[in-house]
Amino acid sequence: MAGECMKGWYEPGGARLAFEETGEGEPVVFLHPTPLDHDYWRPVVERLQEVRGVRAIVPDLRGHGASELGARLPVGGFREVADAPVLTMTQLGTDVLELLDRLEISEACFVGCSIGGYVLMELVRRAPERIKGLAFVCSKAQPDAAANRARRMANIEQVRAEGTDGFFDGLAQSLIGATARSARPEIVGELRARMTISVEAAVAVQAGLATRPDSVADIASIRVPVLAIAGGEDPGVTAAEMEAFKAAPGGCSLHVIEDAGHFAAYEKPDEVAGMLGEWLSRQKD
Repeated sequence: MAGECMKGWYEPGGARLAFEETGEGEPVVFLHPTPLDHDYWRPVVERLQEVRGVRAIVPDLRGHGASELGARLPVGGFREVADAPVLTMTQLGTDVLELLDRLEISEACFVGCSIGGYVLMELVRRAPERIKGLAFVCSKAQPDAAANRARRMANIEQVRAEGTDGFFDGLAQSLIGATARSARPEIVGELRARMTISVEAAVAVQAGLATRPDSVADIASIRVPVLAIAGGEDPGVTAAEMEAFKAAPGGCSLHVIEDAGHFAAYEKPDEVAGMLGEWLSRQKD
């Protein structure tokens, strides 16, 4: 991360979780996609801090990077794999709120990619008073469709039988946009190297994604400004799905980066940082 970086720890629910904090100014919390870690946001944060004051708080989500998964996850919520532990959006939301308390931050802007955006919808339901603005990158409010739940079940079977290597190799190839893979072949290795979660964590995350709630109706309660950024080459979240955020009463600015995949912020950091910087500049105290 740009500037002096503070590494910290906190322990919600008995798990030791990691975060990094850098820069000064308005607090902005960045939530990364799975199975990556906080480093996903580094290129964007560095570019943002070159042009504006931003206090960037970038945690490793539970079970990712340096953060522990914890030993008390619920079991049985994903009926297709009844013995799977479930890393729920409720738990991840609790982790974020406890991090805000740890840092004595009463209100912040939030940026979430993929599962990070799903966690933001949990904050909308539970703590709207702590949200100054919401930015969703390659994330959506819709729940998993039946075909996606079936794929989650297959993913769990794969990692339990073979470990995570083959699963992560497939994600690196399928979720990174074709344009980025062609223009910067090294990006595949860079992102694949940050996919380090354990088999147990991978199972818990897949179960949590499969059972996340339908958040479409909750968009009607978002009374803060929303930024939505879609990747035109994203196979998992479409621009059409992200159109739902336009129903937010606080207003929504939707952008599509046509030549970006699911990891748009890492693939196209200049574009994403530019959009975030302009959006942040419009937030009023």
